Amino acid sequence: MDNELALSRLHYELISDLIQTGACPTTTELALRFGATPSDIDDLLLSLADLHGVVLHPHRPAPWILHPFSLTPTLNWIEGRSRSWWAPCIWCAFGVATLAGGEVRIHSRYGAECDAIIIPVRNGQPLGFESVVVHFPIRPARAWDNVHEHCSLVLPFRHADEIGRWSSRHSLPRGEAVPLHQVAALANAWYGSHADPNWHKWSVAEAQEIFRQAGLASAFWNLESKDGRF
Repeated sequence: MDNELALSRLHYELISDLIQTGACPTTTELALRFGATPSDIDDLLLSLADLHGVVLHPHRPAPWILHPFSLTPTLNWIEGRSRSWWAPCIWCAFGVATLAGGEVRIHSRYGAECDAIIIPVRNGQPLGFESVVVHFPIRPARAWDNVHEHCSLVLPFRHADEIGRWSSRHSLPRGEAVPLHQVAALANAWYGSHADPNWHKWSVAEAQEIFRQAGLASAFWNLESKDGRF
C-alpha cells in the first residue's frame, strides 16, 4: 500500500473507533486489519506523528492525542447520548461535537478555573452563549512548538474583558479573543473531514485558507509560510 494511503487509512481507523467506541484500536487490532505486523503499525504511527496527524506518548508509539480527541482525561468533556469523549481544548471540543453529530453537551471551565460552563451543541453549533469568547494566547504559527501547552490555553471566557486580568493573574500571554460561535464554525471547517477515509493533513496553505474563511485574518493568524503541513 502506498505510504500516504496507508497513513490516511490509519488515521481513519483511529478516528472511526474513537467516534464509535470512545477508544482507539490497539496496535494488535490494527495489525490484523492491515494484514501487517505490530512493528509495521508502530512505523506508520511514527510517520503519522511526523505529519502532526497524531501525538504519541513520549516513550512509546501509542496515540495520546488524535485531534480533536484526547485519549486521556482533560478539562473538556463532550457528553453524547450513548458515549462521551475528551478533547484537548474548547476548539477541539467543537470538532468532536461536529464529528459526533446530533446533540451533545460540552463541559469545560471558564479560564480553567472554578466556574463550570456546559454548552448544549446541535450538529456542531452552540445553542446560546453569544457573549462567550475563546482566548487563543499563542499564535497558531507557534502551536506545534508545544502543542500540549497551546491546547491547554485555548479556553472559554464569559466576556473578552476578563482575559486581561486572567493573563496578568497567571503571568500568561494575551493573544486574541474569538466569539464562541466563530470558533464552532472554525472547528466545523477544520475537523469536519477528519473521519473521511481519504483524510489528509492540511497543508499550511490550506490551513491559512480555513482561517481566512472563518474570518480570522489578522496578523495573529498568519502561519508565516506556505510550505509544509500544519
